[in-house]
Amino acid sequence: MLIALDAGHGGSDPGAVYNGRREKDDNLRLAMAVGDILKNEGMDVFYTRDNDIYETPFKKATDANNSGADYFVSFHRNSGENPNAASGVQVLIYSEGGEKERLAENILDNLTDLGFKDLGIIERPNLVVLKRTNMPAVLIETGFINNDDDNKKFDDEFDRIAAAIADGIIKTIGSGTASKDNNVLTAPDEGNIKDPYEGLYEKDRERNRCTCDKLYRVQVGAFRNRDNADRLLEPLLDMGYPAFIIYQDDLYKVQVGAYKNLDNAVDMERKLRKLKYNTYCLLYTSPSPRD
Repeated sequence: MLIALDAGHGGSDPGAVYNGRREKDDNLRLAMAVGDILKNEGMDVFYTRDNDIYETPFKKATDANNSGADYFVSFHRNSGENPNAASGVQVLIYSEGGEKERLAENILDNLTDLGFKDLGIIERPNLVVLKRTNMPAVLIETGFINNDDDNKKFDDEFDRIAAAIADGIIKTIGSGTASKDNNVLTAPDEGNIKDPYEGLYEKDRERNRCTCDKLYRVQVGAFRNRDNADRLLEPLLDMGYPAFIIYQDDLYKVQVGAYKNLDNAVDMERKLRKLKYNTYCLLYTSPSPRD
């Protein structure tokens, strides 16, 4: 069983800050402590970061997907509008139901047993690390960083908090089998980028005896740097467009869709141009079928 642990923020992104206390530091400390417990229980652990670096949420989700993790747990701390005005723990999920909600319930129950105020399980479908991971995923807000009482509890009972979260994960694993239930489309690692539509027409020929050999796509960018391609890809996916990255001609190309009918590709291009994307349609010709 492989568990992906994500320490929120990091590097140039400190997260919430209160009286010199930085959220990124608390997140990393807690993620590493939970990971140590899980490894002692015989589980494998993947960290999206294990030091003070910044990675985009999209890259963290992609890395977790590529690791083959069975569960994803992101560590954060909350922050209220005014100091000491709010307190408690909550767990965020993409949507209700399934293994992710059981994981959230088990972790939240254990933390509230330690005396934290229960702020419930909240749906947050627009958070990238919940939306773009393809395994049951939760995000834990472990108290308010701008609440002195929550900080004292976080420090004084740190070991118990880490054990409570680890126990919630272990309890969930013991109650069922993780399923890939977040329904996402993500770009693979640069070392393994390949065309997601490769072989489409070969399958059509086998199933429907289709003789078509063309696909029309809309390209919105091409970069030598993978991070730049990821930054362009992420909002397209968030808006629901069938976007992907392919590596071709030493460039990371961000493309949308694959259409047999040119008019459909043109319609997509018009939609993207209204959103101020610089686009053009291109024709992809599949390899000739083997005799």
